[in-house]
Amino acid sequence: MDRPSWAPSDVDVTRPSVARVYDYYLGGSHNFESDRAFGDQTLRAMPDLPSILRDNRDFLRRVVRKLCALGVDQFLDLGSGIPTVGNVHEVAQAAVPGARVVYVDHDPVAVAHSRALLEGVPLTATVLADVREPDVVLDAVRETGLLDLSRPVGVLMIALLHFMHDEDRPRELVAAYMDALPVGSHLAVSHARADGHQGMRDAAAVYDQSRSPNPMRLRSAEEVRDLFGSLTMVDPGVVLLPRWHPDVVDDRNAGSEVDDDYPGFGGLGRRD
Repeated sequence: MDRPSWAPSDVDVTRPSVARVYDYYLGGSHNFESDRAFGDQTLRAMPDLPSILRDNRDFLRRVVRKLCALGVDQFLDLGSGIPTVGNVHEVAQAAVPGARVVYVDHDPVAVAHSRALLEGVPLTATVLADVREPDVVLDAVRETGLLDLSRPVGVLMIALLHFMHDEDRPRELVAAYMDALPVGSHLAVSHARADGHQGMRDAAAVYDQSRSPNPMRLRSAEEVRDLFGSLTMVDPGVVLLPRWHPDVVDDRNAGSEVDDDYPGFGGLGRRD
C-alpha cells in the first residue's frame, strides 16, 4: 500500500483507525485503503450510518453553543478525531470570541491534521495522548498554557465511550477527569445505543469481528446515564441525539420525527 505524503512515518497504514474510518464515513480524504475497506463493511451492515454521524456532529455543535450560553469559555475535546467542518473552536469562538479549545487524540494522523488546521488559529492546541490516561492528558493540557483548570471546563466525549468496554472502567475514567476540574465544569457525551435498531448492532459486530483495534460496547440509556456518575444532568438528561435541544435553524431534523429506535444517545452533565 502506498503511503500518502501526509501520513506520519510511524503510522501503520494497513490497519484501520477509528478516527480515519470516521473521516471516511463523513466523506473526508484523510484515510487509507484499510480504513475504506473497513468502513465499507460497516456501511453494508448500516447504510444510514453517515446520516447518524452527521446527527452526532449536530449534537456537538448544539452542546458547545449551550455551554457557551451557560458561561463556559474553555473546552477539552477528548478523542477529537480528524478535523471536519464545524469544529469545536469554530462553534465556540463564534459564540464567545475568547473561547479556548484543546483537542486530544491518540491517532497521529488525526493530530497531524489538527495541528495543520490550527496553525495560526489563536487560543487552540492539539495534544497527542491516550484519553485513558487522564493524568497524562491533564498534564499535557496544562503544558499548553491554554486552559485554566481552576475555572469551569467543558469536557467533550463525543462518540468516544462506546469504544471503551467495562474492563476499561469508563465510569471511573469520567470521574478522574471531572474530579480534577472545578464546580461548574460540564461533560457532554454521545454514545451508540444497545437497544436501538438492528443496524447499529450489526455495525458494532463488524467492529468486534474485524481487525479494528477498537471493538464497540453499546449501552442502554440507563447505562449511559450511569457513566455520568455523580454529575447533575442538564435537562432533558440522556435522550436520543436529535431530541437533545433540537435547533430548527440549522439541524437537518429538529427531533420531531425521530424514530423511537434511533441508535444513539446524547447528554450533558454538570459538576456541582
